[in-house]
Amino acid sequence: MSRALPKYNKRRVTFIGGAAALALSGTVIAGFALAGETSGKSGTAARTLAGPGTVSCPDVRSKLPAVPATAKAEVDRNLALLDTQIQEADKRLVDTVGQGGPNFVQNAILGPLKDKRVATVNRIATAIGRTAARPQGLDALAPCTLNAGGNATAATPKATPTQQAGGNTGNTGNGGNAGSSGNAGAVGTISCPDVRSKLPAVPATAKAEVDRNLALLDTQIQEADKRLVDTVGQGGPNFVQNAILGPLKDKRVAAIDRIAISIGRTAAKPQGLNSLAACTLTK
Repeated sequence: MSRALPKYNKRRVTFIGGAAALALSGTVIAGFALAGETSGKSGTAARTLAGPGTVSCPDVRSKLPAVPATAKAEVDRNLALLDTQIQEADKRLVDTVGQGGPNFVQNAILGPLKDKRVATVNRIATAIGRTAARPQGLDALAPCTLNAGGNATAATPKATPTQQAGGNTGNTGNGGNAGSSGNAGAVGTISCPDVRSKLPAVPATAKAEVDRNLALLDTQIQEADKRLVDTVGQGGPNFVQNAILGPLKDKRVAAIDRIAISIGRTAAKPQGLNSLAACTLTK
């Protein structure tokens, strides 16, 4: 025959059971708190991304021949401009983190920078060439590269229901967040001022080079039109200007400079042609 537990033992069992239940309930509450905790605020999740890096360009100054005194001021001004262009590109790397498609940095920063450097280096060569032998091969110093490095903490917004339902948010290009739709809707075409009709009489010795660069201007417009089609939906609100029209203008400046220089070798160099470089988007 079993014996009943003493009353004090019953009270002990009840207390221990209550403590266990309290401990268990505390664990469950803590578990719910951890399960519901997020690392960010307002629906964002923090993650670590590679920093935007910096732009690295070949040094032009060290590759120049002796600069005539008559050209020094213009050469120094353009060398300073090369430095400014790199600083602007570095700033744009920071300002556009997360914008554009996978080739955004190349198309919207490094490509335009190369075109600007080509035009600037050509002006340096032209300035020297007025009173000395024109330096050759400086265009090879125009392309720059991206030095990636460093880390930055950024927040990745959750996609909105509209984006999840099929909105085009853009690809991750410059290191992070989804870009907004820039080149969306009707694609349109590129419209540029006609250069050929603004030229003076072209010397026979310059005709081949002038024709070659006029044909290049047409090719550049065709390539820009194709890029409009290929990049629909990519980039931020200024994508078309920054990645298509801006680079196209820089390319046209370089081609137009070559036309003017070619004519100027045996005739008066035409002035003001660079005003024809800027193009517009026609919807």
